[in-house]
Formats: sequence, C-alpha cells, structure tokens
Amino acid sequence: MVQITLPDGSLREFPGPVTVAEVAASIGAGLAKAALAGKVDGKVVDTSFTIAANAQLAIITGKDADGLEVVRHSTAHLLAYAVKDLYPDAQVTIGPVIENGFYYDFSYSRPFTLEDLAAIEKRMTELANKDEPVVRRVLPRDEAVAYFKGMGEHYKAEIIGSIPSNEDVSLYKEGTFEDLCRGPHVPSTGKLKHFKLMKVAGAYWRGDSKNEMLQRIYGTAWTSKDDLQNYLTQLEEAEKRDHRKLGRELDLFHIDEHAPGLVFWHPKGWSVWQKVEQYMRAVYQDNGYQEVKGPQIIDKSLWEKTGHWDKYRDNMFTTESEKRDYALKPMNCPGHILIFKQGMKSYRDLPLRYGEFGQCHRNEPTGGLHGIMRVRGFTQDDGHIFCTEDQILAESVNFTTLLQKVYKDFGFTDIIYKVATRPAQRIGSDEIWDKAEHALMESLRASNCDFEIAPGDGAFYGPKIEYTLKDAIGRQWQCGTIQVDFSMAERLDAEYVGEDGNRHRPVMLHRAIVGSMERFIGILIEQHAGALPVWLAPTQVDAFIELVQSDIESKV
Repeated sequence: MVQITLPDGSLREFPGPVTVAEVAASIGAGLAKAALAGKVDGKVVDTSFTIAANAQLAIITGKDADGLEVVRHSTAHLLAYAVKDLYPDAQVTIGPVIENGFYYDFSYSRPFTLEDLAAIEKRMTELANKDEPVVRRVLPRDEAVAYFKGMGEHYKAEIIGSIPSNEDVSLYKEGTFEDLCRGPHVPSTGKLKHFKLMKVAGAYWRGDSKNEMLQRIYGTAWTSKDDLQNYLTQLEEAEKRDHRKLGRELDLFHIDEHAPGLVFWHPKGWSVWQKVEQYMRAVYQDNGYQEVKGPQIIDKSLWEKTGHWDKYRDNMFTTESEKRDYALKPMNCPGHILIFKQGMKSYRDLPLRYGEFGQCHRNEPTGGLHGIMRVRGFTQDDGHIFCTEDQILAESVNFTTLLQKVYKDFGFTDIIYKVATRPAQRIGSDEIWDKAEHALMESLRASNCDFEIAPGDGAFYGPKIEYTLKDAIGRQWQCGTIQVDFSMAERLDAEYVGEDGNRHRPVMLHRAIVGSMERFIGILIEQHAGALPVWLAPTQVDAFIELVQSDIESKV
C-alpha cells in the first residue's frame, strides 16, 4: 500500500506504486488534464514519475511557478525539435531556462535570419499541435555518447562525455527529436501553446572566445495567452521608455567608445544628478548621518585583509606606483572603517552613521554593460552604521522606514522585501550568522513588511535585506540593501570602549537606498518615460516639455 499526502493534508491510498499522473486522475479529470508535473517530497518530477513509497505530493499546473519553469524548459526542447526538423544539418548544444523565457544554442553553416525565426516559430506551433508525448529514458553515459555521435551531434556528445563514466544520463524524446536533459518536462507537446521567438545572437561554445561562435535563439514562453500578451506589451512599453534612447533625445548623457562603461553627463543630465544627490544629502543630514569622503585608490593589502581581494580580484582595476600595488575601490566600506578607527570611540558615540557619495569602479565584462544601468564607474549613496549588537534591530527598522519614504518621493510605492541568508562560502561563525539573520527578519516583522527568504544569497560577510521596487510597467529593480556584518570590523581591528570599560568590536551595517546613482537615474527615466517630476526635471518648459508631451498620453 502506498499512501500519498496532498498539500491540503488529505490522504490517498493506492494498492501499489503509482504515477503522478494516476494520482492526478484519481483526484479529478480536470486536474489530470491540467497537470504539467508533480512535486514529490519537495522535488519536481515528470507526471510519469512512479511513486513507490509513502510520499507527499503536489500536482503542478500552469498556475504554479514550478509549472512555468517546466513549460519554459520544455519549449526550449520544442525549439530545438523545430530547428532540427527544418535544418537537419544544424547541431544542438544547450538550451536552459532564463528569466522570462529560454534560449537554445545551435551550430549551423549560415546565420539564422528573421525569416528563419518566423519559420521556426511556425513549425514549433505545428509540432505542439500534434500533441506528441514526451517520453523519458535512461542510458549509461558511454552508450549515450555513442548514440549522439552516431547522429552527428558532436556538441551533445562532448557534453555527455564530461559526465563521470559511472553515471547514467536521462534523455527526453518527442516525435523524431531526442535530447539530453535531467528534466522534468511536460507530458506532451500539446501543453506548449503560448510562446514567441524573440531574437538571435552570437554565443561562444562553452562561453570561451577561443571556441566556435554559435547562434543563440532566444524565446519567451508562458502558461496563458494573457500572460504572453502582457509580457510582449511590457517589452513594447519598455522599448519606448529605454533610458538610452531618452537620454539621447533629452540630451542628458552619452557613453563614448573612448571610455566604455563610463558616463559622460551633459548639462541637463548633470542637473538631474545634482537634484537626486542633494535630495539624498538632505536625507543624510535629517537622519543623523555624517558625510565623509574616502580616496579612490587604496593599497592592495587592505583589500586582502577584508577578503575582497580573494572574492573580487577579477573585477577590480589595479595600478602600481613605486613598487606598491593599489586597487581602485570597488566599494566604500573598508575606507569607512579606517575613518572610524581614527580616535577612540565610546559606546556613547554609537550608533555612528557615515554616509558617502562614493565613486567606485568594477571591471564588468563588456557584454554585461547596459547604458547607465550597468557601468564600470558608478557612485553609490553609500552608508555604514557602526553600532552595538543591541542596536541592530532599531537601526534596521529605522532604515526600512526611511527607504520607504525615499522611494515614495521618487514615485515608487510597491516594494518587495527579501532576506538573503548565509552562502556556502562565508566568513564568521554560525552563531554570528544566526544573530544577524534573526535581527533582519525581526526588523521586517516590526515594520509590518511581508518578506521572502532567499537562501544562500547573502554576502560572504553577512546576511542582508534586499529591497526591490516595481516600476510603472511592472518590472522589478533591486536597489536598496542593508547588510549585517560582524566580521569586517574585526578584520580591520576596529574597536569602541563599552560601558564596562572594555574594548569591543562594533557591528557594521552596510546600507544603500538608491544604490548606484547612475542606475537609479536610469530607472527614474524609464519609470517616468522621460517626463520626470517637476522637482527633478532639468527644464520645466521649452524643449524638454515639448519633446515628451506628445508621447505622455500613450505612456501613462
């Protein structure tokens, strides 16, 4: 007898092993038809998966986040199926799920055109309408390598060849197409109805520029027609609001090939910048922050002590002078500790709040640069609060309240709160991490904020709250953060004299509200479709208003 526990706590018993699909059918024909996958004891599996022992089971449909993931994964395979059907000489490589969709990389003798994409999408629809079953099988690794080599799929054979020889691999087949995959997948291609191919781009095999340039076809997939249409409408609106386009039209800034990833601010754009900075400077002054300024270049030895050198060396710009190695600062926190250390501090001085509009540099890859949203040189509204352990909760609550007000003033009222917990690679004891995580969660509860947990997404030195805002067309932007750090003050030997007369380590709270000033201004431009609020606009009349007025109604 196999006993299945459903999400509502009810039990169903079966005389022997039973598949997810059979359990769904026993509940109702409607659920059986809607089932895309199952979650057995927390693991997402195919509907064909056999449950042989007592287990907890949730039937996954298109209403579930896991269902959307399965649909996108399966649509990537449908894309490869269509490409192979239309262009048999094309070789398949990899096709993962990404945010809002999927992609698949192909090796083919000529570039795919827009006409090709239209033909591929049409063929995908035809194959989906055939409602062919998606069937899983397992092969020993070496047998799978030989199988794909025999089909001329040398990239796929290379991928499988990198798997340990004693492991089996799973394959999924639909119609005439079979692909390597861990799964799970939808039970049949007929479940894939709402998708669109977006673009084709180049991508090196295995991400190595020494390898062949492949062709990457991007697509999006959803579980309903309305969701697909809403996404496509959002993309159209986002294109109209693109800060790079508006930045040129409004004469705010430009990016020059002589300084990739760095921003040249024009008079109007710098006027916007100054208004944002002066607003944030007033926020500092009204909330007990002392503004400081640290140097741009700091000796390598400091970054080694803090741990940043080991973690971020590849993203740091370095230089040398008189046989000493230096780095342009990628963040401001070590400099603020050095300022804190000047002169002995007392518990009466805490909490001590430093704020800085600190310019930082990070050597981001060229492919990741994006207008002023992702740059190599940026300025943060950075702040660090030095406090006692007992002050963490109150400081975190106050920060959340302050952040909410700032966002509201800029036109953002919808905020998502996440607590990012300890990563696998970290410094500090579990006891310290327990205290820090607990304090952040309690601060959000005290602020009446619902929050999610992001397991393992904390910084290497401490957990954090991530504040993500939603803009006018529903996009999400993670901007603000507060991070609890018990370790960096110890690494740099920062102390204060406690009420007991002994020396103690301060807790350091890393915090930012707008984050990168460049990125936040880009978000503001897109949020307001270029028609910035009067208090931010570089000009309230003449060319500025005339330029945006004709488009405002369609963007509201």
